[in-house]
Amino acid sequence: MKELEPVKINARQLFVLIVLFEHGSAIVIPLGIGAKQDVWLAILLGLTFGLLLFLIYYCLYRYYPDAPLTTYAQHIAGPWIGNVLAFIYVVYFLYVAARVLRDFGELLLTFAYPETPLFLLNSIMMLTVMYGVYKGIEVIARTGELFLTFLYLLAVSGFILVISAGLVDIHRLQPVLEEGWERVWKVVFTETLYVPFGEMIVFTMLFPYMNNPGKMKQAAITGMVLSGINLAIIMTVNIAVLGTDAVVRSTFPLLDTIQRIRVANFLERLDVFFMIALIIGGFFKISIFFYAAVVGTADVFRMQNHQRLIYPLGLMVLLLSIAIASNYPEHIKEGLKIVTIYMHVPLQIVIPLCLLLVAAIRHRIFKQ
Repeated sequence: MKELEPVKINARQLFVLIVLFEHGSAIVIPLGIGAKQDVWLAILLGLTFGLLLFLIYYCLYRYYPDAPLTTYAQHIAGPWIGNVLAFIYVVYFLYVAARVLRDFGELLLTFAYPETPLFLLNSIMMLTVMYGVYKGIEVIARTGELFLTFLYLLAVSGFILVISAGLVDIHRLQPVLEEGWERVWKVVFTETLYVPFGEMIVFTMLFPYMNNPGKMKQAAITGMVLSGINLAIIMTVNIAVLGTDAVVRSTFPLLDTIQRIRVANFLERLDVFFMIALIIGGFFKISIFFYAAVVGTADVFRMQNHQRLIYPLGLMVLLLSIAIASNYPEHIKEGLKIVTIYMHVPLQIVIPLCLLLVAAIRHRIFKQ
């Protein structure tokens, strides 16, 4: 087993990383919009089941408090199957990092730099991420502490301005459960459970860095609950401002909402500030997935210095973000149809559950 980095993060920093991570790309894409005006319900139900998934990850962490996922997968499943599982998770983390990078490249391309090549925008973002990962998870966590307050001030200001501008129409949120529960449950088990809440699987690579493991569970659950409530409010405001049909058609509904702010005939064009906030969230989400992939690769291949892997793996993520789809609608369709079934379900639910069952049986036998 490769030794972990000699760094530690505290419970507050873990909370900050989870909040920034959970918001990440989830506030950019039309999350759970298949539930239409009941999207808030789909997000909160996704949060509820996401917390159950987190408890699976937490139980695994309790069995192996000093090891990341890629290490204890090898302990539980044996050297052969365990190595294969660890490698699959590394590929998964790299792939999701590339998907999130593509999300934010498309965002910049659409709203700010329509004439700039996507490769150039993604390159700038990826170079920033690589630098952050090179500095280490402790530096990323401390940076997150600085940014979270700024982002929350911006979010509260935006909410007040949307209300002040008279854009909100509560009637657009009615009727509740117009087509019953079926549509809501479908969205929960095809979208909101996996993104962003099931993506907490990546934090199994970070939990061993906690300097106070006793506070980890509380910090993680608080971060997830706060993020879920925020995402439900954001999507509800989007629908109350734009209407269900407009949000369904919109590529980036939150920015469309912000662009409608007009206060006292002079306060407008605020989307630039909020795009900065979105990019910050994207940076942390990509960084955490990429960091997990880097340390996971070093673990699988028994390398002592994971920093040597940052540049080749960073280039891989950059190229994959471009090759992943020929256009943005194809990218979104792939994420909803293919990635959910073939990646999220087995890697976020099935495999962790199997690992937990085997680990529990082994520990019980060992105690006897």
